[in-house]
Amino acid sequence: MLDKFKIGHYTDSAAKTGVSVFLAEDGALGGCSVRGAAPATRETDLLNPVKSVQSINAVVLSGGSAFGLEAASGVQRYLLERGKGYNAGKYRVPIVTGASVYDLEYGDFAYPDREAGLKAAASARAGNFERGAIGGAAGATISKLCGMECAVKTALGVQTYAMNGLEIAVFSVVNALGDIIENGRIIAGAKAPDGEFIGMKKIMTMASVEPKYANTTITCILTNAVLNKTEANILADLAHDGYAEAISPAHTMFDGDAVFVMASGDKRAEFNVLTALIPALTAKAIRASVLPEEAENIDRRVSPLLYSFFKKAWRSRK
Repeated sequence: MLDKFKIGHYTDSAAKTGVSVFLAEDGALGGCSVRGAAPATRETDLLNPVKSVQSINAVVLSGGSAFGLEAASGVQRYLLERGKGYNAGKYRVPIVTGASVYDLEYGDFAYPDREAGLKAAASARAGNFERGAIGGAAGATISKLCGMECAVKTALGVQTYAMNGLEIAVFSVVNALGDIIENGRIIAGAKAPDGEFIGMKKIMTMASVEPKYANTTITCILTNAVLNKTEANILADLAHDGYAEAISPAHTMFDGDAVFVMASGDKRAEFNVLTALIPALTAKAIRASVLPEEAENIDRRVSPLLYSFFKKAWRSRK
C-alpha cells in the first residue's frame, strides 16, 4: 500500500521528542494548509498552487518547536546524497517541507536536530504504519490549559483507507490545546478529581486563564491519487474539518495547526470522493492518537485545589 512513499521515525525516548519523515524520493505532488495562528513551518510557500515547484521529496513532522525544524535539514542531506531533488541546473535541490510541535515542556529541553532527521530518513520504509509515542509524537500532549502536570499524552495517530485501487494514509501528531471529542463528547482530556472531564472549551471562557502558544496538531496525508496542486491544497484545507470534528476547541490562537498532502499520482479517482473521505479519515487519525492501547496517562486529573479555583471562577461568571 502506498509503495511510492517511505515512512521513518527517530525517537529520543529520554528527552521525549522526535521526528517523523514521509519520503517520496522521486517526487510527489504536494499541498498544504496552515490554519493555526502560531505555526512553526518550513517551505510551505512552495506548495501554493501559483508557485512553480510542482514536486516535493519529503514532509517532516517534528517536535522541538521552531528548533525542531532543523531536522528537515538532515532529511535534505539524506536525499541530496542519493541524487534526489529538484533539478536546479548544476545541482539538485531536495524539496523538504514540514512543521514542528511545541513539546519542550513534556520532557527535557531537547529538539530533533539535523542528525535526528538523517536517522529518521535512513529508517524510512514503505508500508510503515506504526503507531505509538514515536517520532514527532514522542512528546505530544493535549488538554494543557490546566498545566503540563494535567496534560494527557498522545501517540502518533494513523488511519488508512483502501478501496477500488485508491489508497490514503493519514498521520497526525496531536499536540492540541483542546480535548479529543467524538460526536461532541469528550473522549480524552484532563479530568476533575471526581473523574469527570473538565472541558478545555469551558476553561477557555474564563478570562482569568491565559493559554500559552504551546500547542499544535500537524498532519501528513499520503495518497496514490492523481491530483494537481490546487486539488492537493483543497484536500489539505478540508482535513481541517476533521480537526474541528475531533478536537475541542480547534484552531485556537494558541495552536499552530497545519496539514500536508503528498500525492504519487498513480490512481485516477473522482475528486469529490476524496473531498468526502479526507475530513473523516483525519478525524479518525486524531482520535486514534488517544486510544487506550496507544496513549499514556489517559486518566490524568487536576488537583482538588485547582479544580476548586475553576469552580469558583465559573460561579462568578454566571
